[in-house]
Amino acid sequence: MATRAKRPPKRQVRHPKRRLEQQGRLYRRRGLAWLVVAVLVAGGAVAAAVLATGGGDELRAGGLPDTPDYHSLLVTDGPGSLVLGTHYGLYQSADGGLTWEKTALDGEDAMNLGRAGGGVIWTAGHNVLAKSADGGRTWQDVRPEGLPHLDIHGFAVDPGDPRTLWAALAGQGLYRSSDAGERFELVTREVGAGVMALAATRGGRLLAGEMQQGLVVSDDDGKTWRLTLEAGLMGLAVNPSDPELILATGPGILRSTDGGRNWDQVLPLEQGAGPVAWAPSEPATAYVVGFDRTLYKTTDRGESWQPVGAR
Repeated sequence: MATRAKRPPKRQVRHPKRRLEQQGRLYRRRGLAWLVVAVLVAGGAVAAAVLATGGGDELRAGGLPDTPDYHSLLVTDGPGSLVLGTHYGLYQSADGGLTWEKTALDGEDAMNLGRAGGGVIWTAGHNVLAKSADGGRTWQDVRPEGLPHLDIHGFAVDPGDPRTLWAALAGQGLYRSSDAGERFELVTREVGAGVMALAATRGGRLLAGEMQQGLVVSDDDGKTWRLTLEAGLMGLAVNPSDPELILATGPGILRSTDGGRNWDQVLPLEQGAGPVAWAPSEPATAYVVGFDRTLYKTTDRGESWQPVGAR
């Protein structure tokens, strides 16, 4: 395992292997102003970053782990049981994000977290693909056939069939496994190489946040795609009881109630936002990690948001 790096100055949040370059222009779609994050592509790797340099202190109540990277988020047993994936492993919270404890995969880059039911959780990232059968307490490395490498920037589990997994490989494309990760096959090279957010719904619909294109959607298991939103996205989450209700993050928090065709910006965040997750046991509850080092929570299906622990 890698030794944990020195902690950076407070309030600095970055992504591994990505450099900061934000554009100051606004993109308008359906009357809404979007902040577009510029993308750097070098050596086949997608490079983009959000650097939090100030603001948000008056909103912070519940603290996030003091790590420079926030990658993925999952709500496990109850609405207050959270798992946070970072560049240096996994953290868990049992009180809705007020306090955190480092638990597993020390030094591993947990860029994605996915639930497969029955206590099974997946994590995937830079040279990481691992499976837990006990809710995240212990993990087993998975080295499947069919993947050219394990730099997995996007990962999703089909909610209708937990044996079906989707993996977006940096610089390669989108791959699918139909046997719970034993073997993957290439689906397309048109989508996947630049994916930073991936989600699946029942019935074969896939949503991918491509940093060069925007949000693209497929209704036929990834064979064909259409562009629905031109904005750099860092996170996607489909509501567990309503597949038409989707949250996306990047230029703050975005919300769609029609399956991703139209979007509203429900919370603009100057520093941007990343990991997002719904609570399966309480589908009106969701969490978003802001790059201002604030954990935000909704209890009304994403219509309004408050910092965790705010009074």
